[in-house]
Amino acid sequence: MREDIKSRIRNGHPWIYENEIDKVEGDFQDGDIVDVFSHSRDFVGRGYINSKSKIRVRLLTRRNEKIDREFFLRRIREIVEWKSRLVKDTQAFRVVFSESDGLPGLVVDKYADYLVIQIGALGMERLKPLVLDALVEIFDPKGIFEKSDYPAREREGLEKVREWIYGKGPELIPFEMNGFKFFADTLGQKTGFFLDQRENAKLLKDVADGRTVLDVFSYTGTFSVHSLAYGAKRTVLVDYSERALEVAKLTLDENGFSGRYELVSENAFDFLISLYRSGQRDFDMIILDPPAFAKSFEDRRSAYRGYKEINLRSMKLLPDGGILVTSSCTRVVSEQDFMVVLYDAASDSRTRLQLVKKGGQPSDHAPTLNIFETFYLKFMVFRVNKMR
Repeated sequence: MREDIKSRIRNGHPWIYENEIDKVEGDFQDGDIVDVFSHSRDFVGRGYINSKSKIRVRLLTRRNEKIDREFFLRRIREIVEWKSRLVKDTQAFRVVFSESDGLPGLVVDKYADYLVIQIGALGMERLKPLVLDALVEIFDPKGIFEKSDYPAREREGLEKVREWIYGKGPELIPFEMNGFKFFADTLGQKTGFFLDQRENAKLLKDVADGRTVLDVFSYTGTFSVHSLAYGAKRTVLVDYSERALEVAKLTLDENGFSGRYELVSENAFDFLISLYRSGQRDFDMIILDPPAFAKSFEDRRSAYRGYKEINLRSMKLLPDGGILVTSSCTRVVSEQDFMVVLYDAASDSRTRLQLVKKGGQPSDHAPTLNIFETFYLKFMVFRVNKMR
């Protein structure tokens, strides 16, 4: 390992890039467990290797310990024991948050009696039987669904997987969260639900009462359910996915909100523009929860433009005293960057934004300071004040 960059890895980062390795000794196959040493032959850690990936090695441990079934049992039990102290009032939470929980390439979400896993690296794919054994022993689930269907798989030389790999379960997995009924869609995005907004949704309490809500990028309706439960008059859900809106309808009806919502299947950007041009000013609370607008630092400028556009339109649509709920899950857009974009949008719309509530990643998605890639979610609630 090169001396000039080993401090990043020594300080806790699990990724070792191809250009950070001076030499590889011995034969290996992609996905094998390998040991990493410094130039002075100090043991750095043990992880898995993949010559096809720019991230050549992902470290699983800094100790000289065997990576076997007992390793995963011990590690996952420690994670679950800790998170059980922090996660309350929900049947669903993130059991394993990949790098931040010390298991790079692995995500495990629990939905009531079922688990949904995602594997994004070849080394973890090779270790999957050990992971499954550990999960079955710890949770005794009715079923485990693998939803490894995102681009990282292709970069690792893996095919996409979307199937039950242990037991069986429904296409829509029912669970309760914050006292409400929801469904994880095995055909939907991520692991079927955005559990990282669980705590943020509760921040709508005290600001939603009496409001008419526009829920943009609504997906399956998490924020609309909470808004209506907290006293909103009605909500309009906008999402491009008709499938997501079908699940949202089921969710809203299951929670007793029939007749208090409207579903709109349309591109969110186009909808906000058409709403503004039509002169409609029906909403006094707008929620923006878009998907990530950029995956790389090179695409940040495009993300900035996207965030400014949707927030600027929303500020113009809201009346004096209205509520803007805005979020960003784009990792390469920092909180400071996001605040600057919001400031620019507020300036252009002659609006003052008063930050009344602020959220982020819940404790089961806790980021690790040594691994900046684990920081991604920004969430803010503003009171809109029109400048006269």
